[in-house]
Amino acid sequence: MRACFIDAGDGLADVLTRLRRADDPPITLNDAADVAHDALPGLLAGHEIAIIDHTTLPTDVAKRCAGLKHVVFLGTGARSYMNPEELAAECGIEVHIIKGYGDTAVAEMAFALMWAAAKGLARMDGAMRRGEWLRTEGVELTGKTVGLLGFGGIAADMARLCQGAGMRVIAWNRTPKSHPGVTFVPLETLLAESKVLSIHLLLNDDTQGLLSRARLAAMQPGAILINTARGAVVDEAALAEALESGHLSHAGLDVFGVEPLPAGHPFTQLPNTTLAAHSGFRTAEATDKLLLAALDHCRRIAAG
Repeated sequence: MRACFIDAGDGLADVLTRLRRADDPPITLNDAADVAHDALPGLLAGHEIAIIDHTTLPTDVAKRCAGLKHVVFLGTGARSYMNPEELAAECGIEVHIIKGYGDTAVAEMAFALMWAAAKGLARMDGAMRRGEWLRTEGVELTGKTVGLLGFGGIAADMARLCQGAGMRVIAWNRTPKSHPGVTFVPLETLLAESKVLSIHLLLNDDTQGLLSRARLAAMQPGAILINTARGAVVDEAALAEALESGHLSHAGLDVFGVEPLPAGHPFTQLPNTTLAAHSGFRTAEATDKLLLAALDHCRRIAAG
């Protein structure tokens, strides 16, 4: 049983090499950050397992990857890069995801974006680099209500951080949940009462576009939106309009419907956005957890 890490660039090859055991299944490391679709069949020839960080795997390309039986996707958002159901039904390929490795890292990014948005840090920083002395009026978050849209491991860590900062924490989840110090409310209540709305939903058919134009309009005037989940959960055109009109005071975004964010995108033209390059999960600690979990998947698959 052989594995191929098809996009082990950006230092991931070095981390995997450091973490591998002598008795691990053979792993081919393709030390490249970007891989063209047409190169995948040749790259994966003779390999039963593909380890994928961020390369898309269309079903029609997977059909040409003879012998491929498993995909180990480095994260939870495999649907942004492939169709797991099609791969299983049409190609006999099982997609394995990795949960929990970046919960703390992503929660800390959401927390940081929330504070940066509340204090106007990005706008002041940009102005100062241009030689301007711009003072923005901030918001005190202590005592304010933060609403968590979706409640899994990342949201639980976000709740912990916000509780420590003296915030009231409410949440909505698609299935019933309970958590110490968190009040679970209907979606309409979450939108209306949250000074900060932080998104923590997986992307699937049910959550795509869930934060629609109507739901953005139902948010508290002057609210802050934080998204470290997936861009497609939000109607981005409607979000840009809500920011431009002032209905929402600020958005802190680490994820987008199209990545990298295209030049000239409306979000880049708005003064009340703080933008990050889908990097919430990128910490040394989270990367070690992620690749250790990927190795565990490969070991389990090889062991049958």
